[in-house]
Amino acid sequence: MTALKIDRPIAITPGDPCGIGPEIIARAWLDAPDVTQGCFVAGDVGVMRRAMALVQPGPTYPVCEIDTPAQALAVPPRCLPVLQVVPVAPVLPWGLVDARAGRLAGEAVLWATRAVLQGEVAAMVTAPLHKEALHAAGAPYDQYPGHTELLQAEAARYAGVSVAQMPVRMMLANDELRTVLVSIHVSLRDALQTVTIEGVLQTLRITDAALTKMLGRRPRMAVAGVNPHAGEGGLFGREEIEVLQPCLALARQEGQNVHGPFAPDTVFMRARKRASGEREFDVVIAMYHDQGLIPVKYLGVEQGVNVTLGLPLIRTSPDHGTAMDVAGQGRADASSMVNAIRMARQMMG
Repeated sequence: MTALKIDRPIAITPGDPCGIGPEIIARAWLDAPDVTQGCFVAGDVGVMRRAMALVQPGPTYPVCEIDTPAQALAVPPRCLPVLQVVPVAPVLPWGLVDARAGRLAGEAVLWATRAVLQGEVAAMVTAPLHKEALHAAGAPYDQYPGHTELLQAEAARYAGVSVAQMPVRMMLANDELRTVLVSIHVSLRDALQTVTIEGVLQTLRITDAALTKMLGRRPRMAVAGVNPHAGEGGLFGREEIEVLQPCLALARQEGQNVHGPFAPDTVFMRARKRASGEREFDVVIAMYHDQGLIPVKYLGVEQGVNVTLGLPLIRTSPDHGTAMDVAGQGRADASSMVNAIRMARQMMG
């Protein structure tokens, strides 16, 4: 693959420095220099030098400190540029939850978010955070369950609107399947309360707008039901009749190419890309977190990409966590990180 020409760099945040985030970034630079060219790490130089030494047993490729994001565009391939955007990090133990690590990770994400919003960088790719470490870091990071909520709050603040006026949705995607969630990090009981005409219609609008830009046409969207067999005509629940069917009728009046509601246990197979390259649907709208994420992750968590839709910026992320149990061993798979950078480039057009 030939790297796309870009006039502004992509910022990559290292995630929790005690997890595999720095390691998969360093490995991405070694394995996919055509993809990482024009990118830089917004984080800590020492953390990335440690990570590069971890993934390369012999003489390591250089980790160079840059002074501005723009300098990343002139760095040679396999030279990993780092912009020091946090206080110099202490050497932290691999694989342990540490409040200092949570704060460093949060500060890097805030810097990158503001840089994208202000136009200094074209997009951001975020390595995994550890939610417990982020919470342990204290204010302001303890008020966010994860990346999505932090980015949403910062984007709303920049736009001068409330968080409610900056609705976002999570899309998980790999080469075979895309799914967008109506609700994200809430309990199943609370998630069911979000299945309203307004909530589902908002999800459809956000997905339609984002994928139209990505695909160059309006996407074919399939809506998964809430209940087994999509309620079986009201025998197993009435959400499909009372919420989803009226919602889909409204969406079609707006010109959306939307279908369903379909039985959740079969709709994902219909949307999966076949060997021929064809698929019946471009995306499945899932009603809650696990309904949508289990199918994508089963197909290969190492290939998946998390995309935040609805923000006035481009943000992608690997579809896995910090993997504290393998951190520091030099064997973490960077495929999802590489795919996340590729996805960010695609969304940049």
